[in-house]
Amino acid sequence: MMKIKNIFHTSLALLAIAFVGCDKDHFADLNSNPSDLSEPDLRFSVAKSVELMYNNDYTIWFYTNFDYVFPWSQLTGVGVGNNEDFVVMGPYGNQQLYPSLYSNVRDVRFRIDALPAEEQAGMQAMKAMTVPTLIQPYLTVTDNQGSLPYTEAALASYTTPALLTPVYDNQELMFNTWLEELDMAIESLTASNQLDIGGQDVVYGGDYTKWAKFCNLLKLKIAARLVNKDRAKALSIAEEVANSPVGYMNSLDDDFIYKRDKNYFGTGNGNQPGAAGKNVVDFLIANKDPRVRYLFTKNGFNAEVVQAFIDAGKDLPPYVEQYVMTDVDGNFAGWEAPGEPWVRYFGAPLSPDERFDATNDPYFQQSELNRISLDGVEKTYASTSSYSERITRTGINHTYPTRPGGRVIEKRDNFPSLEVILGSSAETNLYLAEFKLLGANIPGTAQEYFNRGVELSVLRLDALAENNGQPYYESDPVYTDEAEAEAAATKLRAGEIADLLTQPAYDLSADGLEKVYIQQYINFAATPGDLWTLVRRSGVPKTGSAYFPREALLASGSELTIPRRFTIETPTGDDANFENRASAIEEQGFTTGTNDPATLNTERIWFDKENPNYGVGPNN
Repeated sequence: MMKIKNIFHTSLALLAIAFVGCDKDHFADLNSNPSDLSEPDLRFSVAKSVELMYNNDYTIWFYTNFDYVFPWSQLTGVGVGNNEDFVVMGPYGNQQLYPSLYSNVRDVRFRIDALPAEEQAGMQAMKAMTVPTLIQPYLTVTDNQGSLPYTEAALASYTTPALLTPVYDNQELMFNTWLEELDMAIESLTASNQLDIGGQDVVYGGDYTKWAKFCNLLKLKIAARLVNKDRAKALSIAEEVANSPVGYMNSLDDDFIYKRDKNYFGTGNGNQPGAAGKNVVDFLIANKDPRVRYLFTKNGFNAEVVQAFIDAGKDLPPYVEQYVMTDVDGNFAGWEAPGEPWVRYFGAPLSPDERFDATNDPYFQQSELNRISLDGVEKTYASTSSYSERITRTGINHTYPTRPGGRVIEKRDNFPSLEVILGSSAETNLYLAEFKLLGANIPGTAQEYFNRGVELSVLRLDALAENNGQPYYESDPVYTDEAEAEAAATKLRAGEIADLLTQPAYDLSADGLEKVYIQQYINFAATPGDLWTLVRRSGVPKTGSAYFPREALLASGSELTIPRRFTIETPTGDDANFENRASAIEEQGFTTGTNDPATLNTERIWFDKENPNYGVGPNN
C-alpha cells in the first residue's frame, strides 16, 4: 500500500509541473469533455462485451445449478442426496443481460453505425462479434424464464423519447430473430478488409472465422431447442451448419473458452457443490470414462486412510471395502481392479426416501461412520465424490487426506486463471450426431460425429482440469511410491479415448439417440448452462435405461414433481414496464409469484411444450 501511495504522490507532482508548463489553450483542451476530444477505441468496447457474457457467476452456481438445475437433472444432490424440499424453488441467479451487457452491445453497434461509410465497412466483423456475445447468455436465460425484452431492449439512450418500456419478445420471435442475426453476422465475420481486433479478442485472438463458427454453434443450439417443436426447421438448420462455407467448430482451438485472469476468484466464497449422483458416477466408472475424474472429486479413502481405518478397527464403507485387498495380517495390500484412480469415485442415491433406508447409512451418515481417532487425533473422511468446485473457481486451497496425526500435504496459493466453457466443438459434433439420427441430410455418419464429439469432450475437460489447477491432476502426493502416485493421477492417459469408444454404451447401432443424449448430458455437466435444457428436451436420464437410468425421486413413497421453469415474479403497478410484463406473462399462460413444483412443471416455456416428460426418453 505504501508503494502505491508513493506512486500516486509522484504522479500528482509530475502532473502539477506539467500544468504549470502548459499554455492556456492546452489547459483548456485538458479540461474539455473527453467525448469532444476523442472516441474510446471500439476494440476495447467489444472486449468489454465479451467480458460481460459471464457474470453473476456466484449466484448462478450457488443457487441455480447446485440447488436446482443439477439436482433436478440428477447430476448431483443438494449436499449428499436430497430432502423432499429440493423441488421447491427459492432464490436463483441468471446472467445479467441488462443494463450492462446489452447496453454495451448497443453502444458498440450505434457508434459503428454513426461512422462514415468507409470506416463502417472495416468494422463490420467487430460489430458482428456482438451478436453471438449477446445470444449465448440470452439462450440460457430464456430457457429458464421464457419471454424477455430483446428487440427493444437497451434502446433508451438512442431513442427520442427514451424507450424505457421495451416489449417482451416471445421465445419463437427471439429464436427467429437470432437465426437471422447469426446469418448476417457470419457474412460480416467473413468479409474482407476488416479491422484487426488483435489481442483485445481474448477468446480467438482476432480470428473472425472462429467467431463465425461459434455463430454456427449457436444456430445448432437453437435447432436443438426446436427438435420437438418444429423438427423440419431444426433439421434444416443443422444442414445449413454442416454445409456452411465457413465450417463448424471441430477442434479444441475452435472452442469458445471464456477466460478470467489469475487474480479473479469470483466472490471468494465456496459454492457448496453437491455430492455426485450415484447413477451418473456408476455409468462413467463402468465405462472407464476419464471425465468422471474431471467432473467429480476423489473421495478421501486413499491407501493411507484405508490403513488408518484398519488400524483404528473401524469398518470401511462397503463400496470402498469391495476394492481393498488385504494381506494375511489384515493390512492394506493394494487395490482390486480397476484400481486408482477409479476406485476413488462414488456417487450417492438422490431420492429423499433413500435417507431412511439403514443400508444407505454409509452414504448419509458419513460424519459419524467415517470418523476415526488415532493417537489422540480425530479426523472425518468423505467416502463419496462431490462436483468439482474447480470448474467454477480456481481460488481454492486443497488439503490431501492423510491419517490422523500424519503428514500435512496441501496445494496452496495455486490460483491459475479461470477458464469456462461457453461453447465447444464437442457440443457441435454431438448435436450433428443427434440431427443425423433424426434424419438430417448431412455428410458424415452419426457414429463419426458421435466419436468425434466424445473425443473432443474428453480432451476439453482434461485441458480444463489442467488449466484450473485440479488437485491430483499430475499425481497423488499422498502415495510415497512414485509409481503409485503416478497411477493415481487424474490426467488423461494414452489410449483411454480409443478404449472408451469400444464400449457398448458408445455404439450407436442400438438405442442411438439415447446414447447421444447421454453424451450431451456428460459434456454439459461442466458448463454453466444447457444441462437442464438437454434433460427437458431429451427425457434423459431415462427410467429403466440399460445405460444411465433415471432414479425415482420418492418422498414418503410418492414421486416428487420436478419444475420445468423458474419462478416468475408478479409485476406490480409501480413497475414502469408493467403492461408489457403482464402481457408477456398472460401470453405464456404463467402463474406468477409461485414456487409450487406442480405449477412450474405444467406451465411450460414455449420450447418445452412438446418435449417428453422427465424420464420418458427421447421423442424419436
